[in-house]
Amino acid sequence: MTSPIKLGGVHHAAYRCKDAKQTVDWYEAMLGMTYTTAFAEDHVPSTGEYDPYMHVFLDAGNGNILAFFELPNQPEMGRDENTPQWVQHLAFKVGSYDELVAAKAHLEANGVDVLGPTHHGIFKSIYFFDPNGHRVELACDIGTDEQYAELKRVAPLMLEEWSRTKKAPRHADWLHAAANE
Repeated sequence: MTSPIKLGGVHHAAYRCKDAKQTVDWYEAMLGMTYTTAFAEDHVPSTGEYDPYMHVFLDAGNGNILAFFELPNQPEMGRDENTPQWVQHLAFKVGSYDELVAAKAHLEANGVDVLGPTHHGIFKSIYFFDPNGHRVELACDIGTDEQYAELKRVAPLMLEEWSRTKKAPRHADWLHAAANE
C-alpha cells in the first residue's frame, strides 16, 4: 500500500509543561535551544473550547522544533503510570562522543542528575529529566555505515519475529555484544 502523503519532516513535537517560562529558560540554559515563538489563547483553535494556554516553541536544531503547552486551568500534570518512565522520552542528537561527555558535565554542573553514557551498539547516550518530569536523552551516533545498513536489512525480519513471538529477536547479535564491551 502506497500513501499519497509525502512528509517533509516533523513540524514540531508538543508536550505539556508546568511553567512555560521555567521550561524555556531551562531548555535554553541546559541544552542551548533558542526560544522562537509563543502563542497565548483563551480558546483552542481546533475545538473552540475555552481553555487558556501558553504555547512556546524552541529550536532544537536542523529545523526541529520542540513545543510546550502550559495549561493553568487543567488538573496538575501527570504521566502515564502504566508506562515505565524510561519509555516515553525526548531524544536529541549531538555531534560526537566528546560533545556528549561535555553535555553531561554541563548538566551535572547545573545540578541535573544524569545517567550514562549508555552504550547502545550504534550510539551512546545520556539520560536526565527536565523540570516538568519529561525524560530527555542526548545521543551521538557511533555506528558504521555497514552496521546501519545491516540493521535496516534485518528490521523487517525482527518485526515479523517479534509480532509472532513477543520475544526479543537477535538478528544482530553483534549489536548487543558491542554494548557489553
